[in-house]
Amino acid sequence: MTSTRYDAIVIGGGVAGATAAILLASAGWSVAVVEKARFPRRKVCGECVAATNFPLLEVLGVGAAFAASAGPPLTRVGLYAGDALLTADLPPLRDNAEAWGAWGRALGREHLDTLLLQRAAALGAQVFERWTVKDVDRRGGRHECRIVACDSTDSASLEAPVVVDAHGSWEPGPGGRSRSPARASDLFGFKANFTNASLEPGLLPVLAFPGGYGGMVIGDRGTLTIACCVRRDRLREWRAAAPGAPAGAAIERALVSGCAGVGRALEGARREGAWLSVGPIRPGARSAWSERAGFAVGNAAGEAHPILGEGISMAIQSAFLLVRRLEGGRAGLLAGGEQAAVARDYASAWRRNFGARLRWSALFAAVAMRPGAAAPLLAVLRRWPRALTAAAIVGGKIRPLADHAAADDGSDAGAATAHAPGATTNAARLEGAAHANVTARSAARETQ
Repeated sequence: MTSTRYDAIVIGGGVAGATAAILLASAGWSVAVVEKARFPRRKVCGECVAATNFPLLEVLGVGAAFAASAGPPLTRVGLYAGDALLTADLPPLRDNAEAWGAWGRALGREHLDTLLLQRAAALGAQVFERWTVKDVDRRGGRHECRIVACDSTDSASLEAPVVVDAHGSWEPGPGGRSRSPARASDLFGFKANFTNASLEPGLLPVLAFPGGYGGMVIGDRGTLTIACCVRRDRLREWRAAAPGAPAGAAIERALVSGCAGVGRALEGARREGAWLSVGPIRPGARSAWSERAGFAVGNAAGEAHPILGEGISMAIQSAFLLVRRLEGGRAGLLAGGEQAAVARDYASAWRRNFGARLRWSALFAAVAMRPGAAAPLLAVLRRWPRALTAAAIVGGKIRPLADHAAADDGSDAGAATAHAPGATTNAARLEGAAHANVTARSAARETQ
């Protein structure tokens, strides 16, 4: 079988993978993206994009399109637990807020992911849509990826010195990661969209209930998204209480009956499409790199409990952190050199940026899922609802991406990741260079 050569192969075309592909293609790398789904596609996600990502979206070349499609600014946070409906102000992003907006917004993943993947393709990335990676091996300084088509018997072989692993956290991934044994505490994610809902636009309520947690948000076209994580044992109880009903229907019934805020929001609402589910979700940090599977971004590198709503932020920002380092070691990496030093630098930056979010999200999730622990907290929040604002701050909602190595050298990538005011200029430079390099990159691809 002949192999098509690239500088980098990105496995997964979601937010993290597409972001990495855009940045690499913009910098002149030849890139292949392997994505098993056909876009646009819905995906389980809370769909909130924190304002700290707006200048990064500008650098990616999709800032204006995002702003034109996303839902209203999210200016208030809430906590819905049983009959309690508490709200407080969300903290605004002050740095660069005039240019990009002070509060986060929500956009359905069927729109956001498609926007990013199309941008990568426009910059010259070769997108293998409805293909999946069956095997990855590294030998002689190059990764060899065998991919197969999902809708036919076609197969192909791709080669590259660099692989970016951006698969979903509930999938085994190219490194053959094994699944953990089933546990009662396993979390499963669910999501549904509704029209004609009654939730106040701009309000982002967190849902707390025994055995799980979730959130609601108004996104594009006024659509309400409800996303939640439910323990395996709690899900079993809810399904037993609704014999014969699909899991999504059992969850909707339990949320409406057990959470007054959800019931109010769904009065007169109509669900659009089926409930989606994924899992089990395994929050926590994973390996940022392995010799065989390459560099991990997004959920493949690690994820916070979704109670923070920081999954999209971590996906975008981890790709920026990685590509900055791939660019720094470009000559050696493309020559098939050792990757361990680059991997250590990336892993350190990943922990520096996301370690606190993992810890805080685990604490918030533990409290939300346990009524006994939540009761004292609810009493405090009833008296001081502004504590919700503080929780949003420590959860990372207004913390920009910190990349000291990138910020020190004054490069375009450094300015972008350091949240500098010149990000728009950098985006123009990247775009111009990318278009100039499309023809050269196409000619550089060779088939052996």
